[in-house]
Amino acid sequence: MTTETYRDAWGIPHLRATSARELAHAQGRVTAVDRAWQLEVERHRAQGTSASFLGASALPWDIFARRARLDDTARRCFAALEIRDPETADWVRAYVDGVNAGLAEGAARTPEFARAGLAPGRWEPWTPLGVWLGTHILFAGFPAKLWREEAIRHLGPDAVGLFATDGPGTAGSNGWLLDGTRTTTGLPLLAGDPHRFLEEPGVYQQIRLSSPEFDVIGLAVPGVPGIAHFAHTGPVAWSITNAMADYQDLYRERLRRTGAGVQALSPQGVWQRAVRCVEVVEVAGEGSVEVEVIETERGPVIAGGPEGLGGLEGAEVLSVPDANGEADPSPIPLPAAADGESAPQGPPAPENESSTGGAGGNQIPAEGEAEAEPPATAIALRYPPRVTEDLGFSALLPLLRSRTVADVDRALDAWTEPVNVVQAADITGAVLHRVAGRVPVRPRTNSLRVVPAWEKGHEWQGWHTPPYATLDNGIAVMANQRGPATPLGIEFAPPHRADRIRTLLEQRPTWSATDLPAIHTDTHLASAAPLLTHLAALTGLTPEAARLRDRLLSWNRHMDADSTDAAVYAALRTAVVRRLAAHPAFTPLTDPPAYPEVLLPWMSLTARIGFALEHLLSAEELYGTDRRETVREALEEIAEAPPAGPWSETHRVAPWRALPEPPYTEPGLSGDHDCVNCTTAVPGITDLAARGPAARYVWDLDDRDNSRWIVPFGADGVPGNAHHRDQLPLWLGGDLAQVVTDWTRLTLVHTDLTDIAEEAHA
Repeated sequence: MTTETYRDAWGIPHLRATSARELAHAQGRVTAVDRAWQLEVERHRAQGTSASFLGASALPWDIFARRARLDDTARRCFAALEIRDPETADWVRAYVDGVNAGLAEGAARTPEFARAGLAPGRWEPWTPLGVWLGTHILFAGFPAKLWREEAIRHLGPDAVGLFATDGPGTAGSNGWLLDGTRTTTGLPLLAGDPHRFLEEPGVYQQIRLSSPEFDVIGLAVPGVPGIAHFAHTGPVAWSITNAMADYQDLYRERLRRTGAGVQALSPQGVWQRAVRCVEVVEVAGEGSVEVEVIETERGPVIAGGPEGLGGLEGAEVLSVPDANGEADPSPIPLPAAADGESAPQGPPAPENESSTGGAGGNQIPAEGEAEAEPPATAIALRYPPRVTEDLGFSALLPLLRSRTVADVDRALDAWTEPVNVVQAADITGAVLHRVAGRVPVRPRTNSLRVVPAWEKGHEWQGWHTPPYATLDNGIAVMANQRGPATPLGIEFAPPHRADRIRTLLEQRPTWSATDLPAIHTDTHLASAAPLLTHLAALTGLTPEAARLRDRLLSWNRHMDADSTDAAVYAALRTAVVRRLAAHPAFTPLTDPPAYPEVLLPWMSLTARIGFALEHLLSAEELYGTDRRETVREALEEIAEAPPAGPWSETHRVAPWRALPEPPYTEPGLSGDHDCVNCTTAVPGITDLAARGPAARYVWDLDDRDNSRWIVPFGADGVPGNAHHRDQLPLWLGGDLAQVVTDWTRLTLVHTDLTDIAEEAHA
């Protein structure tokens, strides 16, 4: 076979081969050459072995990955894929073979390997599935259920609504679709930008995959074959946003040790053997750590164990309002009496033990017979691929082969996770707006909080049918707000970004591909309104504070990089958040709970108040806090020494790197968390933006070469390479690079004549 690798002016790989399998091999190889360090970091993270070269800072993630059984789940899903869909499994193997063929070359040109003392390893056929799972395991936000437990324990049921504010800390993506009636060409346009943690190298890889079957450009996930999320095949294009669906559950387990291992209390009131093993995590420079891995019928235990969580046993049971403000009849499960009649779900644990048989089986205390002390509890995670052994990879090849929105629609029926809202359009003018992914049917209580594993009535009972939606006046906008996925979730993003995008799109009757990038970078901050309303009501201020108040009330509410007013607003917001977080009413929430370190960012009181500030300032009552006085004190504080520089002086790019770099100043940014240009600061903690647009795109169905794309840094993952950061100036300025698909305008850099059909897959 012959495969060819071309590059455009930005170093973006364009691959051409004679079959889909050969193309997968070429994609794996070029990704390994360009991003060997990134691939190896992600492989080790999926396996829970990254601390072996990154050190103690990576240990919390490795412990979580081991306890959540990410690698084992990837192995199971690949084994099932080989049986269910052998063509896709073979295609994934070809990609892995390509990665292994390119890793040595990629590592040789990447200095991080020498710095970390790491040699490139070998990818296994299931590694891409592990990378996908590790990348998305936290997307559904199950740690928010732990936060709700804490807030309810200390503040009461009303805290669920007060702090929800449609999704603190969960900025996802922007995406909009215009049908042909709203474009200058008469054919649809798709545009948007996924918001993720900014990483260097970036989380998306611009790439082109061309074979006799298909010719696709798009944004791939490094380490995963094909192009899943954002792509243009010529005849059809698609894009996604996070649907904000809730599809993972947390169960509070009662565990105990026996001579034979660990047992978990089932909904039938019997003790059943749990799967248990001890794994060793190597930590660079610090020896090794043993991790006890336990799995019940519900799922892997990710927090606590037979000795408990520490301090949470025997907590008070409270009732919580549901999304409509009505009391949910189910109690907070800390612990509660059994209820319901449904049988438990999931495969039986090996060597089940009960009160009537099995080694060491014991009955729970009879009615009226008290236990000496509340039983220890742990938290188990139930997530769809662990239950179904399916990560949705059977959708990937059909997506590449799609030529109509009907093809895309059919392909997405196999999609599993993350659960997305998909927008698609084709050259006939047809459009698609739907949810894709697998969400279990179960009681709404499961979505709100941690539920008791020993009670009946919390089982999964099938899967929701994905909802569809239509366009409104030729426009569909999704920015993680409530929409077609509303029945599937609890917390969604505030409507500000979606409302602003629609408002801007309605200002013109038609749009072109060259017009749309201006929307990506809009900086209007609608969520500033409640704080400014409190400011307007203040009287009796010092002259300095009065002048600052008047200045902010005349501000245009745009978080522009060069705006000093935006900097003053951000400073005031930070001061208000910190004062609220220090109020005695919230003191109990400042103590870190006994949850794994990797989940503690979701438990940060200051961050929660920062993202919920709009709602907290608008609520009728807030646990006795005097919010008007809080704003006054914050204003007086800032008035004494207001920021002199622009917003970009403190609001800067803060990308994650696996290895720490010497200190240097990253460029400043426009935007904020609730702006369309969603560069997320964490009010009260930092103005730095660790999250933001991980890519921007415009897909033109009239002319694919008129499409545009950009990533925050560049196509090459090697520091110092010409294409490592060459796209950053365009990304900062809101510009996009034009897509080039004319082979005569590309440079041939590699030809591979290997017969991959004869390569070993061991």
